[in-house]
Amino acid sequence: MNKSRNHGIYAELIARYIDHKRSLGFKMEDTEERLRRFDRLTIDRGESSIGISKDLFDAWSCPFPLESECTRSGRVSILKGFSAYLQLMGYDSYVPPRNPKYRSTFTPHIYTKQEMAAIFRECDKMTVCRHYMHSSKCVMPVLVRVLYGTGIRIGEAVRLTHGDVDLDIGVLTLHECKNGQDRIVPMSLSLREVCKDYVAFKLSLGLGVGRLDTFFTAADGKPCHPSTVYEHFRAILHRAGIGHGGRSKGPRLHDLRHTFCVNALVKMSEAGQDLYYSMPVLMTYMGHKTLAATNRYVRITQEMYPGLLKQVDEAYKYVFPEIGVSLEEEDGL
Repeated sequence: MNKSRNHGIYAELIARYIDHKRSLGFKMEDTEERLRRFDRLTIDRGESSIGISKDLFDAWSCPFPLESECTRSGRVSILKGFSAYLQLMGYDSYVPPRNPKYRSTFTPHIYTKQEMAAIFRECDKMTVCRHYMHSSKCVMPVLVRVLYGTGIRIGEAVRLTHGDVDLDIGVLTLHECKNGQDRIVPMSLSLREVCKDYVAFKLSLGLGVGRLDTFFTAADGKPCHPSTVYEHFRAILHRAGIGHGGRSKGPRLHDLRHTFCVNALVKMSEAGQDLYYSMPVLMTYMGHKTLAATNRYVRITQEMYPGLLKQVDEAYKYVFPEIGVSLEEEDGL
């Protein structure tokens, strides 16, 4: 953590807390930035003694301008965790009994087979002019197929190296995923062939395909950035005739992951597999920390698959409590 940016009384303790959580495998970039902002609040308020008071906690809990309830809830939860850490360190620090109640109204878009066919057609039409070799359009046909065919996150995809993509065995090795763990994801035979064609394309451009070389790159060999991929995907949706509701409304690139998970559950159910055993397998595959996170993918599709939901309810009716947590909060964008 860059301690030079923090000058309040909590700066050193925040640094220790971040280092402690990272040592346990947690990704702390967002938490670090939020606590940095909290430290600036303590400077503005003239706080002079360690130990978060209820008044200070309430000041932090007030909504910021243009802040969503989801963001505020996450910000409050972060300070609650830090305050609990202060208690462990021997300080008298206030920890509220519960987070502010927040129930998301967000519903992911589950792409139909017809929509995906249109998306693939538009992806395949994307070309790169020799004057724009920095463009990452050339990766969209394979990248979108990888996201749809494996359910991995865009952040996980753009970090892949050629050493992480084993086209002989047909697996992707993902490092330091959202929940701090590595995991291995299988690919279908057809997806393997798509990736082999992409590697051949890179070789034709003289781009590196060594073990440490980034797998998804622009035509000039530079790594792709998620924000650029988002922009290309938005254009693809428009050309495919799939309407977009605006920022934070979707359909979105991340909905390919939601679609994969729902399709996987449906296939397992239709194949006669016992969902009591299938759900933990899917949870591990998706990199979720809890079964409840995987179950939310099914909850959002109850109008589409009522029969499937009935099976899940029977298998897990004593496992999942009714909780008001955002799917986005648990899974991340």
